[in-house]
Amino acid sequence: MRKYVAEFIGTCVLTLFGCGAAAISGGIEGVLGILGIALAFGLAVVAMAFAIGDISGCHINPAISLGVFIAGGMTVGDLIGYIVSQFLGGAAGAGLLYIIEIMTDSVDVSSNGLGANGYGDFSYVGINLGGALLAETLMTFVFVLVVLAVISKAENSIIGGVVIGLTLTFVHIFGIPLTGTSVNPARSLGPAIFSGVEYLVQSWVFIVGPFVGAALAAVIFKLLYSDSAE
Repeated sequence: MRKYVAEFIGTCVLTLFGCGAAAISGGIEGVLGILGIALAFGLAVVAMAFAIGDISGCHINPAISLGVFIAGGMTVGDLIGYIVSQFLGGAAGAGLLYIIEIMTDSVDVSSNGLGANGYGDFSYVGINLGGALLAETLMTFVFVLVVLAVISKAENSIIGGVVIGLTLTFVHIFGIPLTGTSVNPARSLGPAIFSGVEYLVQSWVFIVGPFVGAALAAVIFKLLYSDSAE
């Protein structure tokens, strides 16, 4: 159970601090801006990689766990355990953020969406449904491909968390104006639950897109890194 507890804690921290940085600072036009919010997500991954990496591998993302599974790196049982723990962690992180926000005088939960992802009216640039799905698929593909490449070699373990965290940062820099950047179904569903029906209705995009992107990344990874590859 230690690795499932670790995944719960890691996903909770990522959601609380990443989404919290976006929501409490005022979003894209707020104090932190795109770069600050992106760094919050990236640094959360770096911190958790060093905190729980030796216990669970620090997936803290169902899309990563799916990619690792398809690439042959974990069992079905662990995949289920990881994903359940991650979704629960994401909900817990969003719940804690909600509690913190309602205790403030100037943060409006209904207007900032707890850092929830969205398209259309909930996108800074007004990206439509198809664009959001494509963007999330592509961003997750890149992110998970890097993760799989990093964890495939033991010698990368020392800097692996930093590389993965920086990759998540640059993905967020690109994706925040589009969808708020998910690439992580647990990080998306948690805030959507507490943000209202409007966000919850759209949340399937930020589950399907990352899972499709992760699956594609795992297939490409196996082709590129297979023993027969030239």
